[in-house]
Order: sequence, then structure tokens, then C-alpha cells
Amino acid sequence: MPESSDYASLGLVCGIEIHQQLDTAAKLFCGCPTRIRDSEEHDHQFFRHLRPARSELGEIDRAALEEVLVSRKFIYRSYDTTCLVEADDEPPRELNPEALEIGLVVSRLLNMQIADEVHTMRKIVIDGSNTSGFQRTAYLASHGGIETSHGRVGIETICLEEEAARIVDDRGDEVVYSLDRLGIPLVEICTSPDITSPSHAREVAQRLGMILRSTGRVKRGLGTIRQDVNVSIRGGARVEIKGVQELNLIETIVAVEAERQKLLLEIRDELHLRGGMVHRRVADVTGIFAGTGSKVIESALRKGGAVLAVRLGGFAGLLGKEIQPGRRLGSELSDRAKRAGVGGIFHSDELPAYGITQKEVEAVRSELGAGEGDSVVMVAAPRDRAEAAMKAVLERGSEALAGVPEETRRALPDGTSEYMRPLPGSARMYPETDVPPVVVAPERISSLVLPELFDERAARYEGGYGLNHEFATLMAMSPYSHLFEEAVRDLSLPPALVVRTLEMIPRELEGDGVPISGLTEARFMDLLSLVAGGGVAKEGIPKLLESMAKNPDLSASQAAKAAGLAGVGEGGVEAVVARIVADKEAFVRERGEAALGPLMGLVMKELRGRADGALVSSALRREIDRILAQ
Repeated sequence: MPESSDYASLGLVCGIEIHQQLDTAAKLFCGCPTRIRDSEEHDHQFFRHLRPARSELGEIDRAALEEVLVSRKFIYRSYDTTCLVEADDEPPRELNPEALEIGLVVSRLLNMQIADEVHTMRKIVIDGSNTSGFQRTAYLASHGGIETSHGRVGIETICLEEEAARIVDDRGDEVVYSLDRLGIPLVEICTSPDITSPSHAREVAQRLGMILRSTGRVKRGLGTIRQDVNVSIRGGARVEIKGVQELNLIETIVAVEAERQKLLLEIRDELHLRGGMVHRRVADVTGIFAGTGSKVIESALRKGGAVLAVRLGGFAGLLGKEIQPGRRLGSELSDRAKRAGVGGIFHSDELPAYGITQKEVEAVRSELGAGEGDSVVMVAAPRDRAEAAMKAVLERGSEALAGVPEETRRALPDGTSEYMRPLPGSARMYPETDVPPVVVAPERISSLVLPELFDERAARYEGGYGLNHEFATLMAMSPYSHLFEEAVRDLSLPPALVVRTLEMIPRELEGDGVPISGLTEARFMDLLSLVAGGGVAKEGIPKLLESMAKNPDLSASQAAKAAGLAGVGEGGVEAVVARIVADKEAFVRERGEAALGPLMGLVMKELRGRADGALVSSALRREIDRILAQ
């Protein structure tokens, strides 16, 4: 991956938006719980068709216009935890005060200027993810910042938003959504374009994520936090890549997008040298494929569809040029065409193939008057969709002549991205008149209790408890951090032992398929108290945790008994040690003090975690010394 200096020469400009769900009891504008349901549990469903509306200035947002390129039916699944607000059959209630408080705390942690009044706005979203056709968002604060290894990164705004519904099934003409997620409160944090490299983007996202989790009031798990990345290079254009769910993917996303824009600019320059142009004529070439061997085309024609084609002058060889790993300029044209509801396109850089013969390709080229340096693009689909697809292809071809189009793209799991829609404009926002504004008094801000940040806590654990950096960081980020401090303070247990008990061993058990959900805070404290009192040796903790996980109704002492972990006293330890040393006397005389390690393993294996290792070691050393002294 290139160094930061290389990105500076590219003129990289980057900013990120963090969307984090808040862990509140109720949703943002109603009293429904914020619990995700199994979509098969739904007890009712209804459908909607959504259409774009003009803003107060009489404009229609370009992103909203493209959303209705294909008319879709949106089906919504609701549950016994769904109310009329989520179905858009009842006005929203007032802004959730718990969500507002969390948003204000985050604003303070980011050193932001908080608004005197919080006003809710409507943002047009007609992809079906909101039953109302808009998302409600409330501006909280602006002009903040965080410190990073590459200097200060500004935080432009923080907003409270309602989460969108989640897609359950995409059937093409129909999209099925679940309403369990709709309305969950989230904060949207937007940075300034101060990020200088892909690794810097990852650092900023990591820092913001740490601050959010430090509140202890955000949801955890896959899908609860998403990053949108805004990227451009010198001569390129702002591109927003949405839905990055994995922190480790951000670095790749930024690097791949910077390279994509660089290659698109090279394609633009090559097209200019060639005198490239987009011919607007859309030809009906259905007759050429009357007896085709292409299954895709034959199927479309059998259903009454048509084959349409366009000519891109000077594009030969460029549609097949890779601009992202595994994705080419032709993929960009195909993404646009798919928005019209077609399965994809054919272009001459990849033909003959897919059952399409060279003869058929030449016939299409002849019909369009395509020369040797030209490309042809075809689509087979119902006529209305084919026409819309060809229009989208011509638009993307024209954009290739200009360079890099401004657009919103979807992040893919491998770090590449695909087209979603044009960048939205200001016409998509307008006031929400059903939600009253909330006055934020100065005394409310000054009374906020700010949490200790994870990195500050980790530093305290390293200095105050002697933990190494890995253990200190792990425990600082753990929901059991308060339990850790209590166990070390009140039970006088070694800090590293408590970290292993609360974090490391449960993860190992979970990896082995042991269900650990029943290991609650109270049960962890019960176990640690038993260990501190000598009821179970520290070596027996893994087996005891496994027993408690598999028997959620048993106390720590009951689980220890069930696992055969009843403690062995000093006398019992000495008896086991004496027997094993006597059995291995020849080995002891041969190895001397070096026999301690191997014999320690034999004794601990027999005791199976029922005795403390230090007690065993001491007894074993005394017995070895006695034998050697004879």
C-alpha cells in the first residue's frame, strides 16, 4: 500500500461519517423497544409505493429521482413490538430524552459546540428503508475535533437520527423490510476532510469508535456501527462509500477508491487522445438475435423483451480495463444499468462470449456503424427497462469522458465498491413539523456526567494494576471493567487472573462451542469469591467456568462439586506429592532439581485444578529436597 506521501501527491481528501446505534430502552420517536426480532416472528405485514416530492424550493433531489427509476413494491413486516408510529400511521412522539442525553455526552467528549435548541428535520429517503419516505434527523452540535497521530481532525457535526428498516429479502420488483430496526436511535458523526491517508482513516474511525464505546451506552455487535467514507483525489470528485461495517476494511476502501479515481482519470485522458464520444442513438437489434444461442438473450426474447445496443466511440479496450480488483469500467456501466431493473449488460470488450457469436457481434457493430476503436454495449430485457438501462449506460459513458462522477457507492466485503445512486443534494432536507424543538439549557450541559475514556482507563490499569498493555486494553474495553476493579480491590485477587477469568477463558470456551450467555456478572462474582476463599484453586477456573456455563442454575460451589473441583487442603496435597515422588524416586535422583517441572505436571494433572499451584510447587520442592538429601 502506498505511503502517506504518495497520497499527498495524489491530492487525497478524505472524511468519514460514523453511524452508531444507541443502547436506549425505547426508539427515537416512540416507546417501542430497540430489540432485533427474528423476521419469521412477524404477525402482520403491509406494503407501500414511494414517490419523490419537491422541496420547499420546488426542486426534486437527484438521488430520490433515481430511486424511482424502477417502480418497486415495499413490503413491511411488523411485530407485537411494532406501533403505528413505525408504520407511519400516527405522528411521531417527542424526541427520546435518553437518546438526546447520550448524544449530548458524545458531543461533549468531542469538544463540540452544542446547539441551544435541537430541531428535527426530514431527509427524503425513498428506497423503502423508511415507511414515511423520509428519515428524521436532529442536529445537535458542530465545530469539534479529536487529536490523532497526523494532527487534529475536525468534527463538523453530530446529529441524532432514526435507524432505517433492515432488508429481509430483495426480490427485484419487491423488497421486504423488517420494522424491528426502524427508529432505533443513532448518532451520526461527520468529520472534516482532514484525513491524509488510508491508515489515518482507520485511526480516526478507531478513535471515534473508542469514544462512543467509552460511554457504555451504545449497542455492540455486527451492524450496530457503520462508517461511510468520503474520498476524492486531485482532479477527481467526492465519492461517498456507504456501509463499511468492519474497522479493518476502512483502510482498504480508501486505498481502492483513490486508485479507482486515478485510473478513471487515466481513462478520461486516453479517451480525449482518441477523440472519444458517446453516440446517443439507441438501436433495436432484436432481429439480429432471432436464432441466437445465448440463453440469456433467448430467455429475454421469449418473454417478449428486446435487445437494444449503443455505440461508445473510442472506448475499445477501455471497458475491460480493471479499475478495482476484479471490477472494470464495464462493471461501472453495468451497475448503472442494473438500477433500471435489468440483470446486466454485454459489451464488445468481453465478446464473443455468453453464447453470443462473433458474427452476431459484427452484425451489431455494423448496425451501429461502430469502427475498430469503438465499443458497443447491449442489453436484453423488457423494452421499458432496456431503454432505461441504455439511457443509464450512455450517461455513465459521458461521465467517463469527464473523469470521475460524484456518486454514492456501496462498500463490498472485499474492499471494493459498487454504484448506488448520485450524491444527494440539499433539496432532500426540510423541517419536521410534528416534533417540537428541545431547548438545551446551559445547566443541562454542565450537569452531564462524562465517562472515563477507554484509553485513559487502560493507562490507569497499566500503571495502577501492573497489567501489560494487551490485558489493560482488553479489560478497559470490557463491560466487566467495574467487576474487575471490585474483584481486585475487595477479594485481593491477582489482576491478571481476574482478566483471564472475565475475558480470556470465556472466549476460549465459546470457541469450543460452550454456551457462555449464562455467565452473568453475579455468577462471575460468585466464582471469583469462591476462588478467593480457597474453595477452588485458580488452576480449576477454566473447568469451573465450563461447568457453570453448562449448568446455569448452579451456584459456583455447586458447579465446582459437579465438576469434581472440591478443594484439596495442604495435607491432601502433600500426600499426593509424596506418592508421586516415591514412584519416581529414580527419576528424581537422576535429574535432581530439574525433576521439579515434569513432576509438577504429573501432580497438577492428578489434582485437576483442586489445589493451588504455589502450594503444590512448595510441597513438591520439599519432597525432592528430602529425597536428594538421603
